[in-house]
Amino acid sequence: MVFSTGELVQKYKNYVDAKGKIRRLVEKGELIPIVRGLYEDDPNAEPSYLAQWIYSPSYLSFDYALYVYDLIPEASYAYTSATFGKRKKKTYNTAFGLYTYQDIPRNVYPYGILGKTDLNYSYQIAACEKALCDKLYTIKPVKNMKEFRYLLFEDLRIDEEDFWSLKMEDILFLAPLYNSTNLDFLFRFAKGGIK
Repeated sequence: MVFSTGELVQKYKNYVDAKGKIRRLVEKGELIPIVRGLYEDDPNAEPSYLAQWIYSPSYLSFDYALYVYDLIPEASYAYTSATFGKRKKKTYNTAFGLYTYQDIPRNVYPYGILGKTDLNYSYQIAACEKALCDKLYTIKPVKNMKEFRYLLFEDLRIDEEDFWSLKMEDILFLAPLYNSTNLDFLFRFAKGGIK
């Protein structure tokens, strides 16, 4: 379970030196520091569950979510998350793994996020369609539809059949909200492919 320093100080308020107690628990390996002021008491905690605790508000997206949904073949070695209003990419290298955070437009942030609960953890992850939109938003804009198809099916290595099994109505709703060249191409491509 994740604890802030404040929560731990409250938990150990009956000790003469609550912060000393926290230091001793860290030294004994009973508390694992995640980032400054944040601790995990389970060394086997699922690292993806910690992402939104490290930097908030955020939800798992981009390469990590696309791999979870089997839309891209390459595993993500970082827990990639979307944020808004931070203005710069953030990276945290922790005992649980590498976490990266990147902005998407504020107006699209609340859509297409799934809340999940597992054991004592609640976390958020983008729906597959939202993760794809988020990913395309962060890639250098392409110039034409031919380049866009190449980006989807060669660069990202998305299987075309898997792409067309996505919820196109969600893509058609989300894509225009990004005000992005790549998402404009996605909108046109998705709209053109709907029979």
